[in-house]
Amino acid sequence: MELKDKVVWITGASSGIGKALAQQAGKKGARLILSGRNTARLQEVQKSLSDPGNSRVLPLDLANLESFDRIVQEALSAFGTVDILVNNAGISQRSLIAETGLDVYERLMHVNYLGTIGLSKALLPYFVENQKGHFVVVTSLMGKFGSPLRSGYCGAKHALHGFFDVLRMEHEKDSIAVTLVCPGFVNTDIARNALTGDGSAQENQDNATANGMDPDRFARKMLHAIQRRKMEVNIGGKEVSGAYMKRFFPGLLHKLVLRSQVV
Repeated sequence: MELKDKVVWITGASSGIGKALAQQAGKKGARLILSGRNTARLQEVQKSLSDPGNSRVLPLDLANLESFDRIVQEALSAFGTVDILVNNAGISQRSLIAETGLDVYERLMHVNYLGTIGLSKALLPYFVENQKGHFVVVTSLMGKFGSPLRSGYCGAKHALHGFFDVLRMEHEKDSIAVTLVCPGFVNTDIARNALTGDGSAQENQDNATANGMDPDRFARKMLHAIQRRKMEVNIGGKEVSGAYMKRFFPGLLHKLVLRSQVV
């Protein structure tokens, strides 16, 4: 699938994977809709594109579920259509279960799960009507196996896999594709913005994230998977092996994760 002139709507586009993906897709001639909470940062990303005029900024807060019908209409009005929705926005977590408030779990599910499926459901009727469309969902390797300090994040990411696997099945007849993208460690601000047990941001980087894959390299690999309309792809370093170990050697994976210095 060629990306030239395709309308690609990216959430969480103000930094990290979303920003890198926008820049890489722009180079391929895609028309871009950039969404996120911080309008000023979205505008900075827009200016960094190879063709800023071929993009639109559309502020979006995934926590505001009631706004999705309006937001979808605004997205469709930007270029007259949407071909690909990249569900990239979300928040992470770094706190022990015993020290994490229930309100933090509620926020993680509200944004990462309900926000993502809510926006997708709001766009789904348009895809069905036109008998085409592509949902891309940035989940995580944590949607396949767990790791200490990330219980709520893992739960939300696991839930996304369940929902979008079913959406793919139910709407294959409508020529709607679903690509689940599972990153390992990518050098972004996800750890700095991660919620702690009381809901405040961690604010400091961790070594595993700092030493993770460069976002531009990740975005190139991700775009390749999108263009091939792959059902699911794991992208990262040696941590990717955990997805396969979970299936075939769960006991060994459990021991390795507990021993790991990154948790």
